[in-house]
Amino acid sequence: MVATLNFYLDVELSYTWREASVLAVKAAGRSAKFAWNIREWLHTYLCHQKLPMHRYGRHHSSILEDEDLQEPLQLGLLEKAKDGYIYAQDVVDLVGSPELQEKLGTKNGAKTTISLRTAQRWLKKLDWHYGNAKRGMYIDGHEREDVVKYRNKFIKCWQEYLKCMVVYDNEGNILSTPTGFPVPGGQFRLILVTHDESTFYAHDHRKVKWVHSSHKAVPERKGEGASLMVSDFLTAEWGRLKDNEDESRIIFKAEKNRDGYFDADDLLNQVKLAIEIFESQSNGTATGLFLFDNAPSHQKRAADALSARKMPKNSVEGWTHHKNGLQMRNGTLPNGSSQNFYFPDNHTMMPGWFKGMEVIIKERGLWPEGGLNAQCQGFKCLPGKTNCCCRRLLFTQPDFQNQKSQLEEYITSQGHICDFYPKFHCELNFIEQYWGAVKWRHRSTPKTTDINEMEKNVIACLDDVPLLQIYRYANRSARFISAYSQGLNGAEAVWANKKYHSHRTLPPWMVEEAKKHLGKEEIANK
Repeated sequence: MVATLNFYLDVELSYTWREASVLAVKAAGRSAKFAWNIREWLHTYLCHQKLPMHRYGRHHSSILEDEDLQEPLQLGLLEKAKDGYIYAQDVVDLVGSPELQEKLGTKNGAKTTISLRTAQRWLKKLDWHYGNAKRGMYIDGHEREDVVKYRNKFIKCWQEYLKCMVVYDNEGNILSTPTGFPVPGGQFRLILVTHDESTFYAHDHRKVKWVHSSHKAVPERKGEGASLMVSDFLTAEWGRLKDNEDESRIIFKAEKNRDGYFDADDLLNQVKLAIEIFESQSNGTATGLFLFDNAPSHQKRAADALSARKMPKNSVEGWTHHKNGLQMRNGTLPNGSSQNFYFPDNHTMMPGWFKGMEVIIKERGLWPEGGLNAQCQGFKCLPGKTNCCCRRLLFTQPDFQNQKSQLEEYITSQGHICDFYPKFHCELNFIEQYWGAVKWRHRSTPKTTDINEMEKNVIACLDDVPLLQIYRYANRSARFISAYSQGLNGAEAVWANKKYHSHRTLPPWMVEEAKKHLGKEEIANK
């Protein structure tokens, strides 16, 4: 600027204003176009006495740094994200909205717009990232009224069970020892034995990995590949339930043309083996608390169990609940005596016949004068009715109500305890976390089409999870039980468990924090 003035004011040179500015920028090693800036700056100084500020070390600030723009843009994106997905185009559209255009203003009457590439950069600055969304806990049926009712009942039982367990911290140190209460067999120490099944697939391997630019795409097999189902027991005491070479674990090749399908009878046989191993491992000094998922197959009753589901109303020769199966066991009359559901073999008219629901109800002294139909239309009895039909009346009888599953009958007959987790509450079963750790390891094993090789890899992964990790899995599940016992729902329990890892139980202040945090989120989502 000084050089331009010197050239212009020198009377010996006689340069015009434009020539002086061009000569000055050329001498400074700049292009002739820069002379326009020099003339503009000089004009501003002469008129307003303002000098231009140099921009060395200063970056061009983004309009996104304006909080008045950033806040409505972020809120608009969060609102759209409630529907599931947002796109970079959504940012472009929001910037073009009248609300934001008013904040941005116009330049020479034109709207301020951004490109898709700028929108993608803005998303990153606003703390959004592109990738797989985090998966949360399944909530289908989790807070259903009947499920919550059963959960509360289960938690009350758990609190009694806990009095008889050895409790470990996350480092495997003993926190407390049993105080004791009478349990079957006279043993006062309970050891939790939890069960579950999981399926492994041959093609379930890592999809995201480091790939060199020289690597070429290779053909892959479609589908999940051959499968292996694993049914196993874990304890919070020893880890996997085994005794030297004896294993409670079963590996099953489930399919029609392989090993068939793993059913309730297969599980019962596995439980028999598990109890033998448990008693050998504990030397008969402890009682097992066997916990199972609340799956229909786990609730299967014995072949001769009491059930009014298929009973005929009238007497029938040779009837059994299952075709060619065992005769149904005796029921219990209101006075506590045994009731045989079959006529004696020396009966004059119907030797050995099934008595039918009408006779069974009459023997109990419950047959009404007007009689009863076998069942209501479509077995849709009115709510609260207990004697509207034969089937409903028998369903509500104490001996039918108290009929246990074949699993529970066998386990209790061996002096142990059987119970079932609430439905839709896989977070309470710590073996689920064990499966996750095993599958993480399995996905890194070499790919193979040999089912025997795959089985070796799966077994190695199953054996690789350390006991210390299993302690921590058990404690995490215990924290969920603690959360539910203090009135938290599923979402609140998940939030609290992410924030607190120190102990098996949640402190009251963390419960309050969870309720406050989720309460604020619900208000924000509304």
